[in-house]
Order: sequence, then C-alpha cells, then structure tokens
Amino acid sequence: MGVTLANPIVIGACSLSKRIDTIKQIEDAGAGALVIKSLFEEQIQIERGVFEDRLQEYDNMFAEAVTMFPHQEHPGAKEHLYWVRETRKAVKMPLIASLNAVNKETWVEYAKALEDTGIDGLELNFYSPPLDKNITSDSIEKSEIEVLSSVVDVVKIPVSVKLHPFYTSLPHHASALAGAGAKALVIFNRLFEPDIDVNKQAKKAKLHLSNSDDNLLPMRWTALLYGDLKADIISSTGIMNGKDVSKMILAGAQAVQVTSTIYGNGIAHIRKMISDLEEWMKDHNYQSLEDFRGKLAEQRAEDPWHFERGQYIKALLGFD
Repeated sequence: MGVTLANPIVIGACSLSKRIDTIKQIEDAGAGALVIKSLFEEQIQIERGVFEDRLQEYDNMFAEAVTMFPHQEHPGAKEHLYWVRETRKAVKMPLIASLNAVNKETWVEYAKALEDTGIDGLELNFYSPPLDKNITSDSIEKSEIEVLSSVVDVVKIPVSVKLHPFYTSLPHHASALAGAGAKALVIFNRLFEPDIDVNKQAKKAKLHLSNSDDNLLPMRWTALLYGDLKADIISSTGIMNGKDVSKMILAGAQAVQVTSTIYGNGIAHIRKMISDLEEWMKDHNYQSLEDFRGKLAEQRAEDPWHFERGQYIKALLGFD
C-alpha cells in the first residue's frame, strides 16, 4: 500500500487489538504492522436498538413523568474511534484500521472518521453473500466497486480491500478493485462458519483457528494474481510460521496477515516467525525479499498448469 514495514508480518484484525497493552506487546515482538479490530456498523445498529429500547422502557408509565430520562442518544462509532486514536498515540508501528459497514453513506462517513485518527491505511471488509436468488453476482461486485470508489474519493490514506474467495471471476473483480483505487488486496478473509450439533439437534457457533493446510487456497490465488494487478497482494489465512511466510512471498505476496498462530502460540511467536524467515533466506542465499518475491508465481512457473488445474492429472495419478 506504500506503507513501509520493518518486515512482512502483519497482525490481522482480531480481538488481540482490543487492548492497548496487548498492542504494545505486539509491537515489541517485532510485528511489521497491525490491523486494528474492525469497526462493524451492524454491531452499532444492534447496540443502538438495545440502547433505545432500554431508554424508553418506562416511558408513559406515570402521568407526572412522560419520559424517565433526559434526551440521550447512542454514541455510534465514537468509542471505537477514541480507542483507535489512543492506540495511535501509544505505538509507532504502522496501524491499519478495518471497516465493515452496511450502507454506502456509512462506509464513507466511517472511513473519513477513521482517517482522522492518524492511521496509516484503511482495510475495507467486503462480504455480500447472495442469499436472494434475484441478486446477481454482477450487482454485488458493482456495489463493492462503488463503495470503494466513494471511500477513495474522500480519504488521502491508502485503502486496501479484504476479499473472500467466493467470486464468480476473482481475477476480473480483483482487477476492477485495483482499477478503482485499492492499493492492496488481502486474500482471503477467514469467514465465520456456523455449525450444527447433531446430538442436541441445535445450531452452534465455534471459532475455528486455521492451520498451515488452510494456506493453500490463498497461496494459489496469490501466485495466479501476481504480476497482473496494479495493487499489492497480501496473503492471509493459515500462515503459521516463517516457512509459510516464505511460501507466500515465493508466490508473490507483498506481505502476510496472521492471527490464528498468534492465538495458538502467543505474541512472542512473532519473533520466531521473523527469525525463521531470516534463517530460511540465509540458507537459500537471499539478501532481501525482492530476491525471491514471485519466483514461483504462475507468470514465472515452468509448468503453467500447476496453479490452474483444479483436477491435476499428475497429482491424481500419483496418489496412492
């Protein structure tokens, strides 16, 4: 995105960035940058509804007092913005704000408000599942392009987009987002997946941490998109150690986002990831990331089918 990082390891948006003392520990451990926990418009809408219901719960119960409280209103995004500003004061490493809104006007309003906190960049989280059969993929993608263009028009900081993998033509949409002003594309967002408890015959919710096997999908698309976009590629999901970082850079990533490995191994694991990456580079005689970035991307691959085939004949025939 044009933001200088000490190393390519970025801590993705998660609850680890809810506390300033934890964020300081992340900086001390050597993280290249941090994406602050997302500002969710839906959460604000829900909280505002609950606030108003409780505020009006006893209205009109007594003739002497039609309302029980003086005029009050929900503060909206003010609390989140306050903590982003406080975080900016507390650390020097690059900070990226994360935004997940609903309405086009709110995307723009919150984006501008977040910029004013002093952040280095902004990450837009797009997730628009087509739950209505009358909604077309084209209309969803056009809406995302419009939101991105509107945000880019009002902010001066660089804007990235965090994508999910469920697009009909990911290369086309990625190119369109880059053309609309996205300075980086983060691939991919790890989405919440609801589950069913068959014994209780009830719905259940559980957060599943990723593992190294989960990085094959973002690695593949990093390799396919590298060199064909006007935006940087940030690989995300299943990046657990220094070798996983090197894998993504070989595929063409400018940087990586990590979360699950920090939950599983602790904040100090950031130092190990950096040292493991440095050791791997030393073993392979690389002086800088640019020496091997995109070395195994599709554009440079001896076998162009390696990343393209979904049913790779050689792999299938060789599997016992």
